[in-house]
Amino acid sequence: MGNAAVSVIVPVYNAEKTLPACLESILGQSFEDMEVLAVDDGSTDGSLRVLRDFAARDPRVRVFSQRNSGVAAARNLAIDNASGDYLQFVDSDDRLPADATERMVEAIRSRECDLVIAPYTEVIGLIRQKRGFLDRDMLLSQRQFLGRMAEHPNSFFYAVMWNKLYRADIVRAHDDIICAEDMDWSEDLYFNLSYIRYAEKFYALSTPIYNYFNTPGSAVHTALNPVNIVATRATLFAYYKELYEHLGLYEEYKPQIYKYLVAVAEA
Repeated sequence: MGNAAVSVIVPVYNAEKTLPACLESILGQSFEDMEVLAVDDGSTDGSLRVLRDFAARDPRVRVFSQRNSGVAAARNLAIDNASGDYLQFVDSDDRLPADATERMVEAIRSRECDLVIAPYTEVIGLIRQKRGFLDRDMLLSQRQFLGRMAEHPNSFFYAVMWNKLYRADIVRAHDDIICAEDMDWSEDLYFNLSYIRYAEKFYALSTPIYNYFNTPGSAVHTALNPVNIVATRATLFAYYKELYEHLGLYEEYKPQIYKYLVAVAEA
């Protein structure tokens, strides 16, 4: 199998029950020129067996296994082994609409941009809610994108990795674009702030490309050390501030950026 256009990265930890539906939603995409890099992060259930079963049925699936090291380390391992032109991220308890990858690839190619961002659908039981802040298709410069992001510095929409498509060559060219393995919270935002520094053109889609299952008991709901949260937020605030300073935008957006320290997280 030659290099695929898109490398879809799936970190996996004890996701035996949700993993089959997740992988089926990826492999059933209308855009087929992909590889799926699934990293088992030391699962103690049958997750690795599920991954190997899928790999035996579909040659696009590549399975990696590591000692339990966290989602950031799992993603970094996959990024290091990805061969695609673009990087897409999916969590093992979520699912993609059938045309999600196709719509993002079409956008990044036709608009010749560096990042595609899109709304997502939050699923809580039987309730489905569209989430996102850019409500129409639009091309944005780096300055315009950072202005929009400063309005919602604590949002999932800008912070997470799974509602975006990235150019792999930008990631490969800069060693500082990584998932921070020393963070047990908001490692996605660290990656995005690092990536945005080198991206010039952004494209926003208006329709959701991801089904986020907000399930009590999942990783995002597990107890975090409050001291770690405070320390991580301080670190990320410093990085936020430095990014806007570096790009000459800090004084203009200073009040919004300071909201990151005190604002409640937004969907």
